Amino acid sequence: MMEQTQQISSPVGLVAGGGVLPFAVADSLTARGIRPVLFALKGVCDPQGAARFRHHWISIGHFGKLCRLLREEQCRQLAFIGTLVRPALSEIRMDWGALRVLPRVLPAFRGGDDHLLSGVGRLFEREGFAMVGIRDLAPDLLMPEGRLTRAAPDADAEADIARGRALLAALSPFDIGQAAVVIDGHVVAVEDIEGTDALLARVARLRGEGRIRARSGRGVLVKAPKDTQDLRFDLPTTGLRTVEGVAKAGIAGMATIAGRTIAADLQGMVEAADRAGIFIVGSPP
Repeated sequence: MMEQTQQISSPVGLVAGGGVLPFAVADSLTARGIRPVLFALKGVCDPQGAARFRHHWISIGHFGKLCRLLREEQCRQLAFIGTLVRPALSEIRMDWGALRVLPRVLPAFRGGDDHLLSGVGRLFEREGFAMVGIRDLAPDLLMPEGRLTRAAPDADAEADIARGRALLAALSPFDIGQAAVVIDGHVVAVEDIEGTDALLARVARLRGEGRIRARSGRGVLVKAPKDTQDLRFDLPTTGLRTVEGVAKAGIAGMATIAGRTIAADLQGMVEAADRAGIFIVGSPP
């Protein structure tokens, strides 16, 4: 697992996908006196949020245009922030700059998301840009260590956390999901391409169908980056929807890896968890 951290220089470029995270990162940078420039993905990034910052609209596949705009804006550092449904290569309309590097793009698509993002990141590095991640840009958005809620995991939940972490570590070489639900030592669900929200909805459905017989208030959602993951890309992310999903699934709480998991709106997450009577724990790396 790569542990690189870098000093951030102003301005910094943010390729902004969906969700609120690009704007939370931009706000964090602004508060520290660093000017963000958003390169908002058309059809993905929220226009209202992008309008709060200096921004340009780009399309997926416009590699040459993005490199030109980064140089015009004097952004030496670049980050990919926000959600994006992985496109098929045939769906991407490439500009000449992207076609020029196509022989190096093709191998990146033959693998999981971390493999793809790392491969695309190397293309920008070949153009002279430094790739950075949330740990560099906005460390205040990372999950702190320890119990954050009034509720705490009992011995059974601690054992479930350990089992979930071991499972995710074992799955790391396959570059698939970053989350699992473990109840009383039983792995009941693993995150797939649908993401964590769908994972929790699946657990709630299985419980409603009687497929999960353990009583409500048992088990843990465990989220962790892959052991081989480049920590500049695609860190596990939690937020209010995660807390709501845990509560609806009848799980006792959630455990993530401190310093390696994004906690969007941590205060709101803790308040929601306390109302629901579930725990949130930042486990040590």
